[in-house]
Amino acid sequence: MIKVMIAEDDFRIAQIQEQFLQKVSEVKLVGKALNAKETMEILDKHEVDLLLLDIYMPDELGTELLPRIRESHPTVDIIMITAATERTMLEKAIRYGVFNYLLKPVTIEKFVETIEEYKKKKNMISCREEVDQSLIDRYFGISNQAPVSQKELPSGVDRLTLQKVKEVMAELKGGISIEEMGEKMGASRTTARRYLEYLVSIDVCIAKHDYGIVGRPERKYYLVKDYRVI
Repeated sequence: MIKVMIAEDDFRIAQIQEQFLQKVSEVKLVGKALNAKETMEILDKHEVDLLLLDIYMPDELGTELLPRIRESHPTVDIIMITAATERTMLEKAIRYGVFNYLLKPVTIEKFVETIEEYKKKKNMISCREEVDQSLIDRYFGISNQAPVSQKELPSGVDRLTLQKVKEVMAELKGGISIEEMGEKMGASRTTARRYLEYLVSIDVCIAKHDYGIVGRPERKYYLVKDYRVI
């Protein structure tokens, strides 16, 4: 669950953004601030993953808050939602690593698309123990590579076996562990892990730790929502 905070001095716009957030799954609103002072107070008191930050607030510009937020709450991600069209505002926001910069008025389609993209990229990083260049390229939107179906498969990954693994995943309603996939494939744990991690690397699957079992958390693999076997 992604914990979201809204910092917006116009309560009507804040209400609209709250309604927009309700259209997005796996997000939870943890606070709303009407000014910069309240913004910092809520950040100090609550765990926040994503801050939707206005620039023109009555007591301090949102862009002036950025260095303070980065110093006090370095793990908070920020999306600016503002009427500010000045280039200097955008440049400052970029320098402080904002995830996106939306100009008002924001349509519900654009709002939801942006939050969904944030969720996708956050999950893209969090579900991987190690990163490679292809993951980094996808994260930063570099798409000059050939489609997966046309790419040469990595060493140790056979096309027919890969198709079988995809079909097994497509038949599942939930996730699958490495051991379970090995049994279905008739292969070793190492081989099953190789294929599952490859599917993670090309965004067909995501990997999460299942804490529902007593003892060590189990790494399980799930199909991304919009994937279909081809």
